[in-house]
Amino acid sequence: MALSRGKALVRWLPATAVLAALLRFSLGGFQISRLSWWDAASILLLIGALSLSVSDRVRRRSTLSALPLRRDVEMGGTLVALAFVVVGLGGPHLYPLIYLVMAFLVSSLRQRTGPFLLGLALVFNGGLDFFHGASRVSVWGTHILFLALFTFLYHLVLSARLAQAHVAENEAVRNRIREAEERARTFRLASSGTQDSFSGIEEQEKWLLASIKEIEGAVGACLELAETALKTQTAAAFLLNDDERYLKLYDCRSSSERIQTEKFLSGEGVLGGSLKRNMPIRMNSSSALKGITYYQPGGPLVHSVLAVPLIETGGLIRGAVVADRAGNLPFTDDDERLLALVAGEVLRAIEVERVMGYIRKNRDEKDRFYKAIGELNRAGSPDQVFTAVLESAQQLGGLDFAGVTLVSEENGKRYHRVARIVGAGTNGGGLENKTFVDNNGLVANVVRYGTPLPGREITAMEKQIIFDGETQIRGLAALKIFPLNAGDRILGTLVAGSRRKAALDTDVLRMLEVLAIQAAQAVLRAQLFEQMEKMATTDGLTGLYNHRTFQSRAEEAFAHSKRYGRKCSLLLTDIDHFKTVNDTHGHPMGDTVLRGVARILKEKARDTDTVARYGGEEFAIIMPETDTKGARVIAERIREAIKAEVFQTEQGPLKVTMSLGISTCPDHSDDKQAMIDLADGCLYHAKRHGRDQSVTVSEVRGWKMTALEAKST
Repeated sequence: MALSRGKALVRWLPATAVLAALLRFSLGGFQISRLSWWDAASILLLIGALSLSVSDRVRRRSTLSALPLRRDVEMGGTLVALAFVVVGLGGPHLYPLIYLVMAFLVSSLRQRTGPFLLGLALVFNGGLDFFHGASRVSVWGTHILFLALFTFLYHLVLSARLAQAHVAENEAVRNRIREAEERARTFRLASSGTQDSFSGIEEQEKWLLASIKEIEGAVGACLELAETALKTQTAAAFLLNDDERYLKLYDCRSSSERIQTEKFLSGEGVLGGSLKRNMPIRMNSSSALKGITYYQPGGPLVHSVLAVPLIETGGLIRGAVVADRAGNLPFTDDDERLLALVAGEVLRAIEVERVMGYIRKNRDEKDRFYKAIGELNRAGSPDQVFTAVLESAQQLGGLDFAGVTLVSEENGKRYHRVARIVGAGTNGGGLENKTFVDNNGLVANVVRYGTPLPGREITAMEKQIIFDGETQIRGLAALKIFPLNAGDRILGTLVAGSRRKAALDTDVLRMLEVLAIQAAQAVLRAQLFEQMEKMATTDGLTGLYNHRTFQSRAEEAFAHSKRYGRKCSLLLTDIDHFKTVNDTHGHPMGDTVLRGVARILKEKARDTDTVARYGGEEFAIIMPETDTKGARVIAERIREAIKAEVFQTEQGPLKVTMSLGISTCPDHSDDKQAMIDLADGCLYHAKRHGRDQSVTVSEVRGWKMTALEAKST
């Protein structure tokens, strides 16, 4: 009973406080010169009512509860009453406070509360002015007029701004959709030139924007790989517009800010030549090249350029991929093949997205298909591709058995290897990584003929040879094997099986076929990535890390040594009299010696060491967790092994020696360049004092000290 009375008191407190304040105004109260207990009680009631209203709003918003309109009226009425009390106590010069309170309430509360609050303000204004005497009627009327105009105009301006913001938001959405339509027509994902191609825009927009995003991601990754492997100033993809008169930048990786972002004529410059001849073009000059139309005026100088057209099956030209360098370093045949592979990946990304767009619009399983393709696109290695394609195949088709095989040739014979298997049904656990020779099984025939098998329903499934005669798959009622086609190559097969006869229907088979195509491209991309990564980080002659990789590894190793107080040694080595080897036996023999020395360095170094070709006949080894004494032991082991190695030449046996310099972090320094300079100084000391030896920083400093003492004596 007491609880219900308390709730009733809280419920009616705001109205009671407002009425009490209004009654006190009508009797001439709230004057600072004669403040009574009634005035104080009214003010406390108003403050209490406002506190309850605010706390109730906070509580309801934290619990996501709906706020009744009555709560807006209560809080707004309490604020209006308090504002008039403040003006009554402070004097007429505080009247602008009323306008501010009304503006706040109109902008923050629901619109339906506006007329009520305006009426309440007019009543309070009468209590403030009219009841003080008839001579103030004109003042009261003026206050009413301005208060009503102020509230109405503020509401009008606020509504106009909200409407303007809504219009701007809708316009931005329409612009984004128009941009998406334009990009889709560029990629041939939508019907070019049609006005009704995007009916049902809400659903279409989702798959359209997702398609464009995936294309951009795939093309961007290809250009990034090209930039890394080819060491370019700019690597960019340009696409033809609908009428093929102009080229426009799609994506690029460039160190220049002057790349042309607006469309330009497709028949001019090096790109125009490549498109007209329908073939790659390479140009190199010691002076700046002309015809580089894809830069804005004032762009960087280009001394080497390589352009490759984007050609669809059937000969349709879609655009071009271009790479350039600022230095006088010409592109090679290998560079051209590499950029051609990148161009193929750019084109295939668009072609695959075209197929995916069709499937998105016509298959209920589109969400799972997106996820499957996304997993394949994120796969960075063949093993990751195998895992992604099998998991995706199981989800798309509800498969009970799935596998991926790869094909290879050795000495003229074809071999098949089971790369990955998931699901039950084998006669043992040894099927994965099993290799079998070419035979008359289904897997071998799929590779042989390049078409999915079996072409019809198999009745005697238990007797069918899938892999080889030794492997049987039991319990399957449906089976389909797809070739992994990558251009004109077949990399292997995707095997799909289910215990349910109706599991592999037409839609599932179509999705699995597309998945197999994408899997083949993903395997090629993974191999291309490994090839590019190797080219970017290793030395082509010796197979060791190159100078750039050495610098980054050294930075990391010495920073780790400095942070954790661990020893880290650096060896710089040099083949003694290597110029004589080249002059006497020729540069091919010199290359053989370099490869032999690199092999010995790799064999004698530990797995945790980083072995790199520093430049020319110089090599470097970074040895973590190694002090000077330990580094000296390894250096001597290397020196003795190289000294014992014999290289056979036309002039007879050839032996070489090596000088080595050793510095240790943090004993000698914790700065990378200082460590390199110290090791280089030790190497220089070894070569000046007899060669074929290992020298440490302490030995060099001791020798200098001895020399100074001898000189002073």
